[in-house]
Amino acid sequence: MKIIKDLFTTLTVIALSLAVIALLPTDSDAAIYDDTLRLHILANSDTEEDQRLKLIIRDKLLEKYGEELKATGGIDEAKNNAALLLDQMKEDIDVWIAEEGFSYTSAVTVTEEWYDTREYDSFTLPKGYYSSLRVLLGNAEGKNWWCVMYPPLCLSLATEQAPEDDAVIDYTKEELSLIKGGGYNVKFRLLEIVSDALSRFGNK
Repeated sequence: MKIIKDLFTTLTVIALSLAVIALLPTDSDAAIYDDTLRLHILANSDTEEDQRLKLIIRDKLLEKYGEELKATGGIDEAKNNAALLLDQMKEDIDVWIAEEGFSYTSAVTVTEEWYDTREYDSFTLPKGYYSSLRVLLGNAEGKNWWCVMYPPLCLSLATEQAPEDDAVIDYTKEELSLIKGGGYNVKFRLLEIVSDALSRFGNK
């Protein structure tokens, strides 16, 4: 009986260990951070005029550059396209700002930024560090606006050619399982815990 009991205990421990391992985030799950390019626009201030301008700049930026930034060759192409267009985007944004009667200018960069958990209609992105096309308007001290530039989830704001559900398929099956799991997704929460811990130690 003792042998049977010991065997049962051993098998139980193994089964529980395998279950825990299966729930742990993998490199494929964490790739969601590397495979996403966010768009982040910060308004000059929280005045009604500055907030209105922020949305005008958003619409003009997506209308003119949305297709160029959309990328068909993957995330690396999307990041490269954004980097190559930085000077041109800044020049256009400064013109648009002036056309609306404002005297300040902009700064446009591609950088790494921390984002909190963000829920969209059909999926949720975990908090963590993402590559970001960052647009600073004036002092950039106002409320910000953000979305996902790649996969091209922002384009629906400026065109009807890129509905959300179609764009999300640019993620891998593992990534889709993570962000569209629904309910209490254990892997999703564990990935956020790991990201939180790394951010506290200054790691990305």
